[in-house]
Amino acid sequence: MLDLPDGASLHYEIAGQGPTVTLIHPGLWDMRTWDREFRAFQDAGFRVLRYDVRGYGKSSRPEPGTSYSHVHDLAALLEAAEVVHTALVGCSMGGGIELDHALVHPEQVWALVLVASAVGGFQENEEEEEWWARREAPIRAAVEAGELERAQDLRLEIWAPLGTDDERGARIREIAFDNLHEITMDESGEERLDPPAAHRLEEIDVPTLILEADHDPPDMRRCADFLAVEIMGSRKVVVEGADHVINLRQPERFEELVLPFLADAAP
Repeated sequence: MLDLPDGASLHYEIAGQGPTVTLIHPGLWDMRTWDREFRAFQDAGFRVLRYDVRGYGKSSRPEPGTSYSHVHDLAALLEAAEVVHTALVGCSMGGGIELDHALVHPEQVWALVLVASAVGGFQENEEEEEWWARREAPIRAAVEAGELERAQDLRLEIWAPLGTDDERGARIREIAFDNLHEITMDESGEERLDPPAAHRLEEIDVPTLILEADHDPPDMRRCADFLAVEIMGSRKVVVEGADHVINLRQPERFEELVLPFLADAAP
């Protein structure tokens, strides 16, 4: 555990030898989404760091009314782990954190892998807003009724539409339900980049791989296209047969794409 200056703490794990790769998990889940990659990346010759983002897994929860920054948290973690230069691999929320970090601390980053990534400041269009409104209404009703488990299952219909009955889907569901508290967690104190990442992507100047899930919500798929256009020299791949947590749904394909990319980009 890393104790932060504001009294919060981050749960993390680091192992291996070689260039460092930092793995940042998506919201709803925690660092266990990287269980397979944590081992596989070490076997491929990397030092691997993963952590539970503030509010998830074994890390502390945000304090209501208290400001915090995921970028500051990551910077403190890298310093504590004596990581000077790292590749960042982030899924969804984790991708948004890695983009923000790369913009604030470009000197620390040697490559980016954006997996079904969020982007700060990216705006949904009218059709996408309607798509979300139809799906969020029953989720809000379930939360208001105190039916958090039902709300989480409804969310998983969005983020894991390929189902949760098979082994991989069951793991997606298990980790999400272990973080059930996230549904009602107060994240109002999170500090955001100003201007946001969506308006600054031309500043990214490291090798960048973008992975898009072919069963992701429409705004997430358009976001992948946006990243590919705005980040100079980036490469985008659509991962077939994958929903949001691409590495859990299609781990073999994920490693097939990411490990050679990192090997080529490594300093």
